Amino acid sequence: MRERFHAFNTARIVRKALTNATLWVDHNLALAKRLDTMSLHENVGVLYPSSESRLLSDLAPADRPKQLVIIDGTWHHAKTLMRDIPRLSALPHYQLRPSQPGRYRIRREPNDRALSTLEATAAAISDLEPDTAGLDQLVSAFDAMVQTQLDHPKADYGWRENRRRSKNAMGIPRAILQDLPSVVVAYGESEPGKAGCKRSPRGNENRQPVYWVAERVGTGESFRKLIRPRIDLPDDFLHHLGMARQAWDSALPAAGFAKAWSDFLQPGDTVVTYHASTMRLIQNMNALPKQNAILKSVKFDPTGEHKTLDSFLQAKGIPAPDLNHPGRAGQRLANAIALVRYLNRIGKPSE
Repeated sequence: MRERFHAFNTARIVRKALTNATLWVDHNLALAKRLDTMSLHENVGVLYPSSESRLLSDLAPADRPKQLVIIDGTWHHAKTLMRDIPRLSALPHYQLRPSQPGRYRIRREPNDRALSTLEATAAAISDLEPDTAGLDQLVSAFDAMVQTQLDHPKADYGWRENRRRSKNAMGIPRAILQDLPSVVVAYGESEPGKAGCKRSPRGNENRQPVYWVAERVGTGESFRKLIRPRIDLPDDFLHHLGMARQAWDSALPAAGFAKAWSDFLQPGDTVVTYHASTMRLIQNMNALPKQNAILKSVKFDPTGEHKTLDSFLQAKGIPAPDLNHPGRAGQRLANAIALVRYLNRIGKPSE
């Protein structure tokens, strides 16, 4: 009940963002009585990490719950609810496998893998209904909210003031503000789905790249590898990528690609991608670097008037570099590099 009035509560955002979600707010005993009279789906579970929990990402489609209860509150609150509400604790337990640390930096979490209610909800939907549109936008809005709070100047009488952080109102990753030779910008094309779309038939958690390009911004060192696809590449998909089928004749197996990528990276490198989904591709190859950053979480277009990065760059008159990477991936990478250089230039403190 107390969490309802917390300024940083994210359950309210989830309720407004999802069309098929219900928010229950009450004290423990009253909530227990309400749950006893509620009609839940016969295939319902609760998101709660216990010794009996099953990973959502490991479930076959037929085994996935049709309804999921997500507890909003501190870990202490969650444990208390599970203790005081028998019907809740009796539900099947499920848990997540976070691909990266939680990003709710304005609240203290028990460990770096703990997620906010919004992050947990988005991750659960990604596992259960991978074709759901708009999850990246929901998480991006969450990132913007967090960064806005971090950058908001504190009152003089506040217990803590971080003037250093408030100078970076756009939330530009520290690596981009510093040494660009240690920044590697990357872009990956995902394996296709059944109809030639970008989504894998295996679901978001298992998608892998079939083409990966990158460049170390400060030095111009480049990386380009094709990865042996797990499924046939349809003609319309190849046309979408702007690539010829024979290009994959020399494609590397997954293990070979992971080693080549690891060999290219240097200690201290930060890998940067525009979309979080691109970073997940490399995570699925077991090749995610420890230091990474997502450009879309940066508030470089605070009004949101530009629907695409290409539109933003054109409006600002920011030229994309000429890269020797064929296909659509080359242009996407060039745009991301142009944005990194722009952020590096405007984000540095004035002399």
